[in-house]
Amino acid sequence: MTGPVLAVDQGTSGTKALVVCPERGVLGAGFADVTPRHLPGGLVEVDPAELYASVLDAGHRALAEAGEDVVAMGLANQGETVLAWDPATGRPMTEALVWQDRRAETVCAGLAEHAEELRQLTGLPLDPYFAAPKMAWIRRHLTREGVVTTSDAWLVHRLTGAFVTDAATAGRTQLLDLDRVQWSPRALDAYGLSDERLPQVVDNAQPVGTTSAFGPEIPLTGLAVDQQAALLAQRITGPGAAKCTYGTGAFLLAHTGRTPRRGTSGLVSCVAWRLAEDTGYCLDGQVYTAASAVRWLTDLGVISSAADLDPVGGAVPDSGGVTFVPALAGLAAPWWRGDLRGSLTGLGLDTGPGHLVRALCEGVAAQVVELAEAAAADLGTPLDALRVDGGLTRSALLMQTQADLLQLPVEVSALRDATALGAATLARLGADPALGVEDALPDWKPATVYEPRIPADRAAERLAGFRSAVAALLDS
Repeated sequence: MTGPVLAVDQGTSGTKALVVCPERGVLGAGFADVTPRHLPGGLVEVDPAELYASVLDAGHRALAEAGEDVVAMGLANQGETVLAWDPATGRPMTEALVWQDRRAETVCAGLAEHAEELRQLTGLPLDPYFAAPKMAWIRRHLTREGVVTTSDAWLVHRLTGAFVTDAATAGRTQLLDLDRVQWSPRALDAYGLSDERLPQVVDNAQPVGTTSAFGPEIPLTGLAVDQQAALLAQRITGPGAAKCTYGTGAFLLAHTGRTPRRGTSGLVSCVAWRLAEDTGYCLDGQVYTAASAVRWLTDLGVISSAADLDPVGGAVPDSGGVTFVPALAGLAAPWWRGDLRGSLTGLGLDTGPGHLVRALCEGVAAQVVELAEAAAADLGTPLDALRVDGGLTRSALLMQTQADLLQLPVEVSALRDATALGAATLARLGADPALGVEDALPDWKPATVYEPRIPADRAAERLAGFRSAVAALLDS
């Protein structure tokens, strides 16, 4: 099947939609803002109606700009954002608890003795970041009515009436048996969710229904978690390479082939995608705050927007002795200490905005180095480069800092919207089963390659300073 497809990336701070043609590239694009509410105590929630409206708005804009009919649609989602809703009407019964939300820490604390069992079973550590603790919290504190699912299942139901989730998204719940790629009765029992009606787990590329939400009937044939969609678009379809997406958070994924790897480094083991009943797996590491930390600096008035990172940071030669651990929503992999808050040390009367910007870039990049080294340890082989995408890759300062601290080339994807292009790839595969994965993927080439400009001993020295600051947080 040839023809353009509509790809929708429903993200934390907005929804991006593209109309993608295999021969002519991107024909139309649309964007709609989403505004999560950050509340005291680490709570982060969003109005589900805003999520759905953003999907419709962005999709309509992309289709209008393209001016052409599409043959299929793909949808990427946030992964661990959950809500309760009425399956008869589609009406939300709670706010959507965003993946950054920490209110389910009490649920995790009560399951501490089962942490290792759950990690072996599902590949995921016990942490409120994942969907199951939030689902259990909703059931204990908000409502016993309706169904409680990740946001993708609700969006798909609103669009098509189907009640499904894809294998990769299901793998982000801590309710999926990682080896069998089926809901785990043991995990459901541990969370007190055994009686729940859960969506059917489907392949990432297959017809799941049709939608008329954008006008003409469009088959929905591709579903994915945002980071796995980006991994696919970056053409990382087998072991040996890794990508990092710099969005609201920063997310490093490394493909591990057809076998899940449950390493000891603190990374998550999860489903990359399942195509034609064939499951691929990946290692996944998270930095909770990347663009959201830049937004924090903006809100404080240190810079006026992310576009200021390079000119403001470039006005000084280094961070002036300032070390920033940007754990503004806690530390994720490999530490899994979501209860921690960030630290900013080494301040003096001579500290200026440029020093803070450079310290932030170093703090984000240093966390990504920790993830890359953990992935290499679990894979048993060093990475030879890091492919990167996402909005913050526009910052030459951040990307050069990343290459310097990582001591590897950083290849910035020419695909600015890798997640949406991954969703488009899955939509094409789902609409045309005869199509091979390699044939459906966009061409990949780096727009820019950043090579390390400092020697390894200098990089090690800078990383040691960051690690000392993290150690001080861990001991506090």
